[in-house]
Order: sequence, then C-alpha cells, then structure tokens
Amino acid sequence: MQFFEKLVEEASQGRIQVELFGAAVLGSEAELMDQVKLGTIQGTRGGAFQKASNKYILITLPFLFANVDQALAVVRSDVGAGINAASLENGYYVPALGLAGGFRQITNVVRPIGTPADIAGLKIRAPGIESIVKTMEALGAVVTTIPYNDTYMGLKTGVADGQENPCSNIFEMKFYEVQEYMTIVNYQVHPDALFVNPAWYNSLPDDLKAIFDAACVATMAYSDSIWLAKEDGYRAFLETQLTTNVLTEANRQLFISQVAPVWQYFIDKGYFTQAEVDAAVAIASGI
Repeated sequence: MQFFEKLVEEASQGRIQVELFGAAVLGSEAELMDQVKLGTIQGTRGGAFQKASNKYILITLPFLFANVDQALAVVRSDVGAGINAASLENGYYVPALGLAGGFRQITNVVRPIGTPADIAGLKIRAPGIESIVKTMEALGAVVTTIPYNDTYMGLKTGVADGQENPCSNIFEMKFYEVQEYMTIVNYQVHPDALFVNPAWYNSLPDDLKAIFDAACVATMAYSDSIWLAKEDGYRAFLETQLTTNVLTEANRQLFISQVAPVWQYFIDKGYFTQAEVDAAVAIASGI
C-alpha cells in the first residue's frame, strides 16, 4: 500500500492524497468495510470480502485450484471482473482483484493431520468466512470464530487448538510461537480486493478515475508478486519451528471427497451458479 500511495500521488501530481492506516487502528476488517460503505474512509483491503458480495466465496471453494497460477488466472479473468462488479450492488467499487497470499495451511497444538479424521474434534479458529466454516465443519472440526488480530491470543490461551492461514500470515502474525504442528494441505486461497466507496470514486474527474484505476491494478499485481514470491521462504522458516507434514496424494483425495458437498451448498444457496463455477474450472484447467 506504500507502493500504491506513491504511485497515486505521483501520477495525480498530488491531486489525490493517500493516508494509510494499518494494524487495525481504525477497527476490525468487518468494521472497516462498514466505514467504506458509509464513506467514513474511502477504501480498505482485508478479509471481510463476503460483506461486498457472496460471489467472492467462489474463489475460496476448497481445492478449486491446483496451483496459484490457476488462481491468479481466474481472479484476473472475466469471472473475477464479474464478481467485482457484483460488489456495487452492496455499495463497494472494486477496481482490482488479486490473491491474499498463497494457499492456506492448517496448524494446531494437538496432533499431526494426515487424514480428515485427524481434524475431527479439533477447535479450529476461523475468521467468519463462510467457506472456511463449512469446509472445517465438513471435516469434523469445531469452528471457533476469532478476529484476525486476536487469533494469537486465542491460540495461546487455548480458545482454539489451531488455525488455517497462508504461510505468510502464520509467519507475520507469529502463530508458530503458539502452535506445534503444520500440515501443508493447500486447500484454499482467498481473494484480495481493494474496496472503495463508490460515491467518492464517482466524484473524481475522468482523468483521476483513470489514474486511480491504473494504480489499483498495478498495485495488486505488485502485491501478488511480492507476496507469493515470499511464500516458499516463509514455509521454509515455519518448518524449522513446527513439526510439518505434507498430505500424500491419496490422503489429499480423501480431503477433496469429504469437502465436495461444500461446493453444492453454495450453489444451492444462490451465491453463484454452476455455470460460474464451470467457467472458473475451465480457466483453471487451461493453466
């Protein structure tokens, strides 16, 4: 976002000034989304994307992608653009979409996880995102919702046995200090969107709209490149701190089979259509 700040201010010759607030000083991710909608702040990035549109859940379907290149192709496609456009219905303009880190892994303090049966009964922290909740419930976990910035303490005090996040988040939030086991499961990625107040955006003259949009697209591409490039390094460090195992292909198939109903659950709820899922699968399959 510092990259974004410099890019916007220089390209607009100071006509747009950016002020950044990090570390939840203005509130939780969900609260920031509400502030954007009200116009209290002009934009935010964070994990409460479902407040903008239920369609973002499509990107998070468990085991939808085999690698991050497939995920990037989908979020940068017409499928991603359609999801962004749907956010306007709920009061958010989304000029760019990327990935919030790499694949999400699972850590805990109880036991190694090799099969779905090993998750059964574990108290797993979730951020309130419906696809995580449904996936973990399908695996038999007891889901505990804890805000992101409170997760470390929740793990330390035993409110949750474990959590799921990309290696980058596990590293940066130091979750490894209060966990013992890590399983490389690669079950899900999350979209990373810049949510903007539409009234503020529409108040800009056309030249500043173009500058702003271009800066958002460039920033998201930059964010994806630096975030994903660091994942291997984060994982290597975490493997020195946590007892780590990688799912065998046979066991991965057990996970895929057990969470398969999650896809249909969201189609049945009307979050997106089978045709939209098929379009995403087709794009991913071509990578």
